Amino acid sequence: MTDIATPAANAPQDPRHWRDDGWSARVIKNEDDDGWAVEMTKDGEPEPALVGPWTMGRDKKNPKPLDATAFHTLVKTAYEVRRRHEQHLHATLHKKVVVVSGDANITVTLDIVPDEEHPYGVLTAFEARKRDDPPLATMRVASSFKLSETSALAWIEGGYRQPE
Repeated sequence: MTDIATPAANAPQDPRHWRDDGWSARVIKNEDDDGWAVEMTKDGEPEPALVGPWTMGRDKKNPKPLDATAFHTLVKTAYEVRRRHEQHLHATLHKKVVVVSGDANITVTLDIVPDEEHPYGVLTAFEARKRDDPPLATMRVASSFKLSETSALAWIEGGYRQPE
């Protein structure tokens, strides 16, 4: 484990650029005003995960230098931003409702496949208590399909035919 006060021996650190633990912090000129910003980029990724304001130094012209404590705080913040983004993406691409049809509770899931050219969704129905059993039905639908209790029940009661 890397000590907070001591960065890895091969990681470059200077007042405006730190790299350690798979992350890079770079202090940049804020194009929107006279201040400074810091961007945090995960190694191997083309875009920063986090860009935020950075504190001015004592001379009120140059940025405050990066240090180990600030760097590790920025890593933690950038990691949390990425985690929330991933959770939001997962929630957007995977929906689930449970409906009562007849005497059974049926779970219907919608999984969006975000293909760049032809995105689509996959509807799947299975008995809520028998998730390990084969699904009752699986069907490909448009990526714009809106899963709700009403649409799930209509699909089930319509004999699992293609929804309209």
